[in-house]
Amino acid sequence: MKIISYNVNGIRAAISKGLLDWIDAVSPDVVCFQELKATPDQIPLMEIEAAGYHHYWFPAQKKGYSGVGMLSKKEPDKVVYGMDNKKYDDEGRFLRADFGGLSVVSVYHPSGTSGDERQDFKMEWLGFFRAYVNELRLTRHDMVISGDYNICHEAIDIHDPVRNANSSGFLPEERQWFSDFLADGYTDSFRMLNKEPHNYSWWSYRANARANNKGWRIDYHIVTDSLKEKISDVAIYPDAVHSDHCPIMVELKY
Repeated sequence: MKIISYNVNGIRAAISKGLLDWIDAVSPDVVCFQELKATPDQIPLMEIEAAGYHHYWFPAQKKGYSGVGMLSKKEPDKVVYGMDNKKYDDEGRFLRADFGGLSVVSVYHPSGTSGDERQDFKMEWLGFFRAYVNELRLTRHDMVISGDYNICHEAIDIHDPVRNANSSGFLPEERQWFSDFLADGYTDSFRMLNKEPHNYSWWSYRANARANNKGWRIDYHIVTDSLKEKISDVAIYPDAVHSDHCPIMVELKY
């Protein structure tokens, strides 16, 4: 099973830049989208269906903001929209699909870059999210939690760890949260197979950051430890330029 995760930073803009052709060429089994900035009636669903995908959408209540989605070649047994928490679900941040014993999640963690209020919101979300998925894992043992976590976990995951030490997305408390979360029984699939530096999934639009590969790795396929021996391949696709993020891939022998 090949799973792609992609923060498209506006799915309509990404589609206008050739996103659907790229998906057709790569032919993943599942695609997890974040930051849709659109409602289903604004998305070319017939084109997606013609490409052979079932599709599921969980937009934010606020227009042009946030939202997650999922495409899958196989129809899931069950799809769950949100986490039964209105404060977070109104922002369209969590979508789960069950395929037999495997659950795939598309998640969009909040950013704290706009100020203290949203940083506080982000930290509260992280606590709720961790408790929620740990509870979920009691019944859904095998999970792939794919998406934009808005955190660089280690110094290797960011182009300038020294000057960004006090930046949202690389704060000590965020990085500690990530370590604690993984210690609960989860694996960063990319780092399991690839220990190399300079692998990033997001670049600022400023100062030619992408051309100079001055990026951040904030998009992840986090898998339950029960699946880590089933990881057969991982990849980041920086040449896909439909967004300020790029797609990431994990392949499982499942």
